[in-house]
Amino acid sequence: MRFCLFALIVAICFAGAARAQDDPAFLSVGAGVFDINDSQKAGEVRLEYRFARRFWMFKPFFGASGTTDAAAYGYGGVLIDIHFGPRWVLMPSAAFGLYRDGSGKKLGHAAEFRTGAELAYRFDNRSRLGLAFHHISNASIGEKNPGTEILSLIYSAPFDSHAK
Repeated sequence: MRFCLFALIVAICFAGAARAQDDPAFLSVGAGVFDINDSQKAGEVRLEYRFARRFWMFKPFFGASGTTDAAAYGYGGVLIDIHFGPRWVLMPSAAFGLYRDGSGKKLGHAAEFRTGAELAYRFDNRSRLGLAFHHISNASIGEKNPGTEILSLIYSAPFDSHAK
């Protein structure tokens, strides 16, 4: 939670840098390690659609992820693009979704929140390759709230008719 608050403060401070007007929508795919900080590690894959349209500085997105332990998570939320020059983009994000445990880590509730950030390199064609770190938690709405962290490598391809 502290990380999310810090990321939001940084995003607001750099809101002027977040105005890359030519960014398209993205289709993002990722793979990584689920529960990287604990003993129930599993492989994780994800697919996300990130909208081009902004609402103030926020861009909506939705996605789904699954683990090698048959856990599944469908979610939607908002992110902020913070550009550091033409190549580097920091994307803090927050999402809400529904989680199914599978045979892996039990997160304590079907309703789960995801916060985190991705740091990506932006190529000439506007595709991105990034490293993402996210935390999933039910914010203590469940009887148990063990939470988990995910570290992923993400590739985002432009997904619109204006992509170069």
